[in-house]
Amino acid sequence: MDRTVVHNVTQFQNCLVGVQKIHPQTKMEDSTGMENLQAADSNTETVEAENDSWCEIESDPGVFTQLIRDFGCVGAQVEEIWSLEANIFHNLEPIHGLIFLFKWMHDEQPDGRVVSNFDENIYFAKQVVENSCATHSILSLLLNLKHPDIELGEMLTRFRDLTINLDPLSRGYCLGNDRKIRTAHNSLARPTFIVNESQEDEIEAATYHFVSYMPIGERLYELNGLRLGPTELAVIAPGQNWLDIVRPIIEARMHSYSTDEIHFNLMALVSDRQRFYERQIEQLQRDSLQLPQPQREAELNELLNRLRVEKEKNRQYSVENARRHHNYVPFIVELLKQMGELGELTPILEEAKLNESSEKVEVEDEFYLSQNFGMKHTK
Repeated sequence: MDRTVVHNVTQFQNCLVGVQKIHPQTKMEDSTGMENLQAADSNTETVEAENDSWCEIESDPGVFTQLIRDFGCVGAQVEEIWSLEANIFHNLEPIHGLIFLFKWMHDEQPDGRVVSNFDENIYFAKQVVENSCATHSILSLLLNLKHPDIELGEMLTRFRDLTINLDPLSRGYCLGNDRKIRTAHNSLARPTFIVNESQEDEIEAATYHFVSYMPIGERLYELNGLRLGPTELAVIAPGQNWLDIVRPIIEARMHSYSTDEIHFNLMALVSDRQRFYERQIEQLQRDSLQLPQPQREAELNELLNRLRVEKEKNRQYSVENARRHHNYVPFIVELLKQMGELGELTPILEEAKLNESSEKVEVEDEFYLSQNFGMKHTK
């Protein structure tokens, strides 16, 4: 048997270990693939799926952009969206998809029709692994995307080809068992060495989840791995911008929460902005003779300024991502040790205690005054 075929069959077998163990009744849609798998069984070794967990990662455009690049994907990046105003979206186009972070509620109803028997041109996978929703939301967009600006790369192309004929549940287990994807995901997790016990209950009570929005064909979908299938939200009319449809949907979803709930985050999957501006500069230089010199220089300076901003932003992303997984504990321990030996630690500790006591007195005084004012006001 061809070595490449054996390697692919081994991958196929390994990624489905979780399916066969936990859901032995799960049927594969590709019977030919299963026959090939069984035929190659004597020539390959079964590798048990690892039980390594997935870490939580931050909802940050620098983290998501680096994750996409670590997947081997070229030509894409993630931008944070601070407002639902139309011009904010327009300045980032082409926008290939949106990633929305929100507080998950178990009784939340879908905004549209959940499609179980969906078209084969939609790649949808169930999320079966805890803390993988960030990667899940990114892959939901990338594996459904067909755009000349973006190249999936070897890792994601191989994963898609390996799982394209599987059902959503099996795809989810393949994703959970994919060592390379999991390693890329976990490499961007912030290390946690100290846990604030007073916040443990609050952290456990609040569960946040990522979902994706994107146009596929003539319809707008929400891709949520906790659903049975993609959620069809609307039909996109000819010439209509899908962003004009999705913005009110997201806004309504945010308004469905209580007024004190502010933990939302919206990010856009866009074409690599640095490459985008570089291509525009090249195009302007080719067409420069067709423009008046003042206009040509003004447009060129504007593009060069935007390009500098993008380069600086990418540089800052690299610095921040390096800091995220750097272990600062040895430095902090040594610093405290040196301060203790020099006799500087005890005065700082006493000052901190004094400040804490004075702040507590101020809060109590404010509370007393507010209560006293309220009593006089009622009289």
